[in-house]
Amino acid sequence: MRIMMVGDIVGRPGRQAARRLLPGLRDEHAIDLVIANGENSAAGFGITPGIAAELLDAGVDVITSGNHIWDQREMIPELDGPTPVLRPLNYPPAAPGRGMLTSHGALVVSLQGRTFMPVQIDDPFRAMDDLLDGLEERPRAIIVDFHAEATSEKGALAWHLDGRVGAVAGTHTHVATADARVLPRGTAFVTDLGMCGAIDSIIGSDPGPVLERFLTGIPVRLTVGSGPSRFNSVLVETDDATGLAVSIRRHDCSVTP
Repeated sequence: MRIMMVGDIVGRPGRQAARRLLPGLRDEHAIDLVIANGENSAAGFGITPGIAAELLDAGVDVITSGNHIWDQREMIPELDGPTPVLRPLNYPPAAPGRGMLTSHGALVVSLQGRTFMPVQIDDPFRAMDDLLDGLEERPRAIIVDFHAEATSEKGALAWHLDGRVGAVAGTHTHVATADARVLPRGTAFVTDLGMCGAIDSIIGSDPGPVLERFLTGIPVRLTVGSGPSRFNSVLVETDDATGLAVSIRRHDCSVTP
């Protein structure tokens, strides 16, 4: 199975990059499944039903998320519907939505870290153990988007799941890392996918308000950057017989408006 995992889509520049590139990439690489993190796709904060539809139309199969999933109130009722948008699995059970779904035979899981993150949620390690222990049938592959701040927490989860899932890819920091590899027992891992967003930005945001925050200490509303965009992703190939990874490699490029 060939799977593309796309980094955090940040605002309009990120959506435009996905819309322009994904159809061609799916054909060129014979991709079976596209997973993209969409929690920053609505002007940097959350996702709306309309934007979810736009990303799905562009070629995304499953949209994962993280701590910003609740930012757009109109999206919350949709999380219990058929639209393939996930909130992190390890939110309390009473939270709306679901943290996993099956697409093209693969089980896709959205998970959120706890270290340095702004909300207190359930243990992601235990949540994955419970999920895996409760599976009645083995899917073609199990793919995890781990939305977390600390590189050590992302690496620890990947090693904890090595040999039990096909891939663990980190999101949230918007900075693509150069450590993509298949771990010893067959789980593909990368610390962070990166982002789809403006190149001339600070992790997708216009530099001006970010600098004002750092220079004055005053809370300022961030806005999405503009201009050419980067598209960060990885391509993972899994073996249907085992569900484990055969390979992982980065696919990064830039897009002009």
